[in-house]
Amino acid sequence: MSLAGQRRLAARLLKIGRNRVWFDPDRIADVEAALTREDIRRLIHEGAIRSSNKIGISRARAKILHEKKTRGRRRGHGSREGTRTPRKERWISTIRSIRRRLRVLRGKRQLTKKVYRRLYTMSKGGAFKSVGHMEQHIETRKLARRR
Repeated sequence: MSLAGQRRLAARLLKIGRNRVWFDPDRIADVEAALTREDIRRLIHEGAIRSSNKIGISRARAKILHEKKTRGRRRGHGSREGTRTPRKERWISTIRSIRRRLRVLRGKRQLTKKVYRRLYTMSKGGAFKSVGHMEQHIETRKLARRR
């Protein structure tokens, strides 16, 4: 006899998909006799109906690949993905953002002209790797004007 109805009810009660419903092979007769939700609930309680475990995706291959990459393998030209930003373009975007921030700080009158000029030349020389780095420098050296 088909157990489709019992499987459907059990799946609904266990809050799982129909494929994950497991019937005890020794108690198939009891499962066949179960017609109501209450009957199915009783069989679940007795252990005649259970949910099988979810099947995940194995991370074994990913772990092996990661291990190889930490050892420096798979880094050749053929394995590279995505475009690389040229050093010059990276420098341009960084220096522009730093200079923009310097202009804003000077505009707010937080930096004197002398301090502004010194920071400008420092940034031109590559002293700061980012806007945050420059602001940290300003903070630690107490170069900003107090309000």
